[in-house]
Amino acid sequence: QKILEKYHNLFTLHWEGVVGNTCAPSQAEWEQLLTKCSAFLFYGMERFMSHVLLNWLVAMNIPKCRLVILLDLVRSQQSYQRITNSDAHKSCLHIALERPTETAMLLSLIGVGSIITIQWYTSLEENAERLETLSENLLSFGKTTGQTIHVLQK
Repeated sequence: QKILEKYHNLFTLHWEGVVGNTCAPSQAEWEQLLTKCSAFLFYGMERFMSHVLLNWLVAMNIPKCRLVILLDLVRSQQSYQRITNSDAHKSCLHIALERPTETAMLLSLIGVGSIITIQWYTSLEENAERLETLSENLLSFGKTTGQTIHVLQK
């Protein structure tokens, strides 16, 4: 919330989305957000692909979406329980397609131009730091995604 408020005046007049943890977006809401956006940010618990239906996503075509930023892979006891229950109904192949590299490949195949994602589990605090760095470099400094990733790697 602090980051959204901090960068409110920089491009954020056109931002739409779901903020908070009171309810999860429906598949229709996910589809609407992804098909309308030029950039998409997911900042949440567990794997992004555990929140959307795989069959639904691979059938999409979203060439307008030039950038997807996935700040996921955060685990709490509650999120672990949810993902464990969800994974019990999925095949091993389906679960494998939810990993970061496979998710990036799927997003690329449906038309996303650039994907920024993390590769291993992390904390909310570390993802907040990443989001601050991404926001500052992309919005305030006007750096390219490549330049911003180099900043993150340091």
